[in-house]
Amino acid sequence: MFLQKLSLTNFKNYYDAEFEFSDKLNCFVGNNGSGKTNILDAIYYLSFCKSYFNSVDSQNINHERDFFAIHGNYNNQENTSDKVSCVQKRNHKKVFKLNSNKYNRLADHIGLIPLVMISPYDRDLINDGSELRRKYIDGVISQFDRVYLNDLLSYNKSLLQRNTLLKNMFESGVYDQTALGIWNEKLVVHGEKIFKKRQKFLEEFNPLFEEYYRFLAGTDEKVSIDYISQLKEVSFSELLDTSFSKDKMLRYTSGGIHKDDLIFHINGYPVKKFGSQGQQKTFVIAVKLAQFEFTRRLVTFKPILLFDDIFDKLDDNRVTQIIQLVSENNFGQVFITDTQQQRIEKIFNMVSIDHNIFKINKGVATRIINGKD
Repeated sequence: MFLQKLSLTNFKNYYDAEFEFSDKLNCFVGNNGSGKTNILDAIYYLSFCKSYFNSVDSQNINHERDFFAIHGNYNNQENTSDKVSCVQKRNHKKVFKLNSNKYNRLADHIGLIPLVMISPYDRDLINDGSELRRKYIDGVISQFDRVYLNDLLSYNKSLLQRNTLLKNMFESGVYDQTALGIWNEKLVVHGEKIFKKRQKFLEEFNPLFEEYYRFLAGTDEKVSIDYISQLKEVSFSELLDTSFSKDKMLRYTSGGIHKDDLIFHINGYPVKKFGSQGQQKTFVIAVKLAQFEFTRRLVTFKPILLFDDIFDKLDDNRVTQIIQLVSENNFGQVFITDTQQQRIEKIFNMVSIDHNIFKINKGVATRIINGKD
């Protein structure tokens, strides 16, 4: 699967732009703030129905306009065409369509166009709180497992209901064990399935991640992603029972799979505390490349891969190594942003692969041919 054509209207700093892409490598070069990343974000929208960077859709509308529109034409795995459209008007609900058919539930689109984004913001996976790491693992699994996504949505709804009930009971002083039992049962049913799939995913994911880290780092450093969950020690039913007194006092559910975390280790030490900037950057790039490979094996075709300004602070040899890697047959369509046009052109003089280079300046794109605009 690959994106043939992208059209943007009033999306961030683009008033009206249209791109035709190579099915292999596509590069956007320009200064910071020129709009390179906005193109990747539009491509991300078409896979996940939302921005990678800003969860408030209306804030992605150009300041002077009343709506934005993103349209993408894809060549799918059956070698036929699909058109995906996203339109957001101010003060209206977002409209998402596949071949003119409007989705009633955006979740039904997730997984149709598998995609992996690698961004400087990915270091937040290491340095931010556990919620971001849970969202990451949930996002990866949900791309290929619709049952998991539905269990996750049901779990979160049940968690909200249980927390609301605990708060109301605290305020009234009356604890309805029957009502509480209903939400406990729902949490257990969905939560235990989520726990088992997260556990299985990491067992299969870790070897891929370790392989990519060794390739990128060029060392024998031992790395791992460890899954932390209360359900490793006790059943979910027992956990809810033993935590009830605490939950009453706190007025929310203190235990469950919504408290799970991932701990990243290098040579047995947490990367967050002991990893250098270079190690942390290599770590998250390896995580994302492992995600790509894991997804590719499951869906039996190649996801789209986005690299957003990740070459900064990497030496030229490492950059060339990454480009050569994604030029191989295991990878499909790749999009890259970079601030250094000369670096990108130099690499493609050494690596023979079909590619396009676009120069971006203040929301205007110009295709570069033979080093010329």
